[in-house]
Amino acid sequence: MSIIARFLTRMILLRFVVILLGLSAFVLTLEVVGFLTDILHINSNPLVAVLLYCAARLPGVMTLFLPTSLLLALLLVMTELSYRNELTAIWATGVSPARLILKLLPMTLGIGLFHFVLMDRAVPYAANALHSWGIGDYATRKFKTAEDEPIWVRSGNDIMRALRVSADGESLQNVILFKREPGGQLTQETFAESASQVAGQWQLENTTTYFATGEAPAHLKELVYSGVMRFANTQLVSPEEMPMRDLATFAANDGFGVRPAYVYDLWWQKRLTPFLVALVMVSLCVPLGTAFRRGGGLGNIFVAGVALGFVYFIAEGLITTLGETGTLSPLLAAWGLPLLFGALALALLFRTDHV
Repeated sequence: MSIIARFLTRMILLRFVVILLGLSAFVLTLEVVGFLTDILHINSNPLVAVLLYCAARLPGVMTLFLPTSLLLALLLVMTELSYRNELTAIWATGVSPARLILKLLPMTLGIGLFHFVLMDRAVPYAANALHSWGIGDYATRKFKTAEDEPIWVRSGNDIMRALRVSADGESLQNVILFKREPGGQLTQETFAESASQVAGQWQLENTTTYFATGEAPAHLKELVYSGVMRFANTQLVSPEEMPMRDLATFAANDGFGVRPAYVYDLWWQKRLTPFLVALVMVSLCVPLGTAFRRGGGLGNIFVAGVALGFVYFIAEGLITTLGETGTLSPLLAAWGLPLLFGALALALLFRTDHV
């Protein structure tokens, strides 16, 4: 890595971390103040309760603001360098904007990897705790196992109903398994007192099976169901709070009847976009800084960059919603916007003067 690359990477990362932590701390402070009464029920020690809640919410908040923080950090660096005429010195060394973007590629990939880990590891890990606490928005999505609210799930043609489900989805109580033919005709109906996951299969206890053909009911102490069914609280957890392996499983099994398969396919593909998003942010900001290499129009750099970031943020939410409703294909909903802004970045790059 060259001296210029190390210099710029250090400047960008420092501001990126400060902005990301600052925005996260601001949002978490508002949440703690608004939900303090509920948060204090987490632990008998008030300080521990607040820290536990903040630790669980931090990955989700950081995931939300990470692209914005990177954009603001890049804009600040470009503005500072332009104000001190250091951009002019950089271009004078023969480093073109395209080469500068390549020099920042290791930092870009590192930030993309950090974003991916947050989305695919940290957020799903914290989701169980947040749903069990049921604070704020999670209160309406809290995992319920009340007797008057049975849970249904589907695998292929088979349907399973459980009256009680453990929080980890590994054990069930009062289970009914409906086995159907491809045309939907019911062939068997199995009642079980309980069921548990054993080696990836459901082991049903104390079962009674009734046959559509009129055969005598079969009573078994144990019965293994080899179909793939998931009763985890992912029925209430949003797909963005699920790891890639679970998203792939749900997508491959028609969502188990919880949500359409394309919803999980969409979020599986969105897991891979952080790397492209980080590259797009860098590719947008470098040409903007080049346009004002003589130290003038500093406000224009920031306004133009923030405007692009705002448009991206709004458009991403809209396109994701269209993808979840099936209006757009998962491929287009996940990759369309980053590729569109990537094309815009390339257009700005080609229009930039090279020194």
